[in-house]
Amino acid sequence: MKRPPLTAAPARKALGQHFLHDPDILHRVALAAGPVAGRTVIEVGPGPGGLTRALLDEGADRLIAVETDARFAEALLAWPEAGERLHVRKEDARKTDWGAVIAQAGGNMPAMVIANLPYNVGTPLFVSWLKAGAWRGEMALMFQKEVALRICAQAGEAHYGRLAVLTGAVANAHIAFSLPPGAFKPPPKVDSAVAVITPLTDDKRFGDLAILEKLTAAAFGQRRKMLRASLKGIAKAHGKTAGDVLEQAEIDPTARAETIDQAGWRRLALALSG
Repeated sequence: MKRPPLTAAPARKALGQHFLHDPDILHRVALAAGPVAGRTVIEVGPGPGGLTRALLDEGADRLIAVETDARFAEALLAWPEAGERLHVRKEDARKTDWGAVIAQAGGNMPAMVIANLPYNVGTPLFVSWLKAGAWRGEMALMFQKEVALRICAQAGEAHYGRLAVLTGAVANAHIAFSLPPGAFKPPPKVDSAVAVITPLTDDKRFGDLAILEKLTAAAFGQRRKMLRASLKGIAKAHGKTAGDVLEQAEIDPTARAETIDQAGWRRLALALSG
């Protein structure tokens, strides 16, 4: 099937747009989280459509492309697959009801999420997807490399923090590959990397991500302090003392946030929530 050429409109800095054009790289991104053939796939910020084309070529059954830039959304609507395999939505992905959108497109859950995310909305979108329900499956997401490292870090590593703890509560994560600025047009000022996020099974994921989010915000917001000091406020808000919470979780009160592994954070969250 012959498709129209990719849209040549320039990237807009205000929207955090940096486009990939190399077909080999785009196909690597498309398959980074596993085969897409027969799957429902969500792409955010398709821009000129390079990754969109790769996902369709690799056999995505339903591809939901969410684009806030009218130049690119309207161009994608002219593709032969539009309305059938390709469902284009011109809207802000931060406000999208993903379960409803998948149903409207006739897609299946869990859907994969594969995207070269706009840099200015990548992290908040990712956190919202971590909290998502049954609609979200495997994800392969292009971030600034520092963000990808923060997602995939382990306790004690330099990039370990709140984002890694929240990710580890519901998924396994690793960096598939990195790309230099020159791979993009226009080139960003930093390296980029594709993070692959694979959901944990129901029996292994942590159920209360909301309390874990509050807990890690308190602890990593004062990461230079010992936990007995950084958790004082949030413990008091729950009618407890930091000492009691730490004792119940079997955590050294003199420890600092960056040394606590996933199991420790889960114990702390359970001790805090009672």
